[in-house]
Parts: sequence; structure tokens; C-alpha cells
Amino acid sequence: MTAAADWDPSTYLRFAGERARPFADLLGRVGAVDPRVVVDLGCGDGSMTAALHRRWPRARVIGVDSSASMLAAAAEHAVPGHLTFVAGDVRDWRPEEPVDAIVSNAVLHWVPGHAALVTRWAADLTPNGWLALQVPGNQAAPTHALLAELTSSPRWAHQLDGPDDVLDRAAVLDPVGYLDLLTGAGLSADVWETTYLHVLTGEDPVLRWVTGTVLRPVLARLPDGDAAALTAEYAAALRASYPARPDGTTVLPFRRVFAVGHRLSAA
Repeated sequence: MTAAADWDPSTYLRFAGERARPFADLLGRVGAVDPRVVVDLGCGDGSMTAALHRRWPRARVIGVDSSASMLAAAAEHAVPGHLTFVAGDVRDWRPEEPVDAIVSNAVLHWVPGHAALVTRWAADLTPNGWLALQVPGNQAAPTHALLAELTSSPRWAHQLDGPDDVLDRAAVLDPVGYLDLLTGAGLSADVWETTYLHVLTGEDPVLRWVTGTVLRPVLARLPDGDAAALTAEYAAALRASYPARPDGTTVLPFRRVFAVGHRLSAA
């Protein structure tokens, strides 16, 4: 990841409450009682990794992320000997020893073709280990469809080399796909999907939401003037697709897919 495309923790965390809820829902289905090693792959600013430490205070919890700015923010949550953060790409990460619980929250949609990666992670689990992942399943939503259409248009395609990978509808499997993936890796599987209805306030709230996620890598490839022009065009399209309600709020439906795998201990 280039510095220009690096994550901005303050922008991403504008909607911290809404983004934290899926993590809590995911973790609620993980039955690990007293794990020794827990890894959060794509830990971001570390606030949710800290929740893993609070749940399992005796565990050694490790957060892994490739963003220098996110890791700098995560350092504030570190607890020597118990909660640490390291730089690394989730695509290349390998544990030094078998892991009792692997968590990956809102990361794998940035990694097209991640099925093989999930299978490898499953193999890194201890007996009775857990693997939990959550991915946005909204690639067909107007937020993504409008941006894909815009970046593929004659006005922008020559500068952007086509849409970003995260706009690819095939980047995320459907729930049955994750069920098959986890069971094929030898895990018992609990897979589901949820569509959250986020009630947003303020001016252009959907634009503010995507500025911290899907729009970020697109704008990073444009000079400031062009980035502003594309943003204005995109904002107008978003306002039409997500109109404000009479009370001034805007509803953003957001679908997410959850998958929890458990490696059962041998009898």
C-alpha cells in the first residue's frame, strides 16, 4: 500500500459505533473459552483488537496491519506482554506457532481470491481453534455500483485504469460460499448475513461514510483538482440514490457476511 493510499484513522472512525457493531456480532459467535494466542488480521486502529484483550485477558493478542498510520493509532492500546501490534500484510502473514483464534474483520473484501488464504489460516489453528471473519457484502449496492460506473466512464477511466478491486462483485463470496470454504477446510461452520440500517445525519453522510473506505483508494490515484471533481459528481449520484428523509436523516442499508469456523478437538 502506498503512502498516498494509506488509511486515515480519524476519517475511518467517524462512524466508529456503526463499524464496531459487526465486530461485536461476529465475536459473539466465537466460543473460545481460554485461548493462549489470538491474532487479529487487519487490526486497523487497534480499538477492536483491544476488545479481544478485554475478553481474553490471559491470552497473548497480536494485531497485524499493513497501514503505518493505523498501527501508530493502535500503539495506544498496546499492553506489554498481552496486546501487541505488528506490521504485516495479511496475504503474507504466517504464525510462528499454531493459533487458538484468528479474527479478520472487514478486511478480506480488499483481497480478491482470498479463499485460499482462509484455507491456509484454518490450517494454522490449534485443535479446538476458531476462525472468525466478517466482510461487507454490499458490492452491488449503489455506493459501489455508482462508483464503479463513474470510474469506468470515459471521463475517468484513463486516469484510474478501471475500478478498484474492492468494487468487484466477485471479491466477496456469498454465505454458502463461505460455508463450503470453512467446511472444506475441516471446520464446523456458522455462517450468516445481516443488513444493518445505519441512520446517518449531516450533509452528504453517505459520501462521508465511503470517504473512509471504498472512495479512499480511488481519490489517492488522482491529483487534488480531479479528486474534487470526481467527488462532486459521485456525491450528486449518492444524494439521488440515498435521499434524505423528512426528518433530515439518511438511511444507509449495509449488508455484511459473517463466517465462524471451529476446529473440533479429536475425541
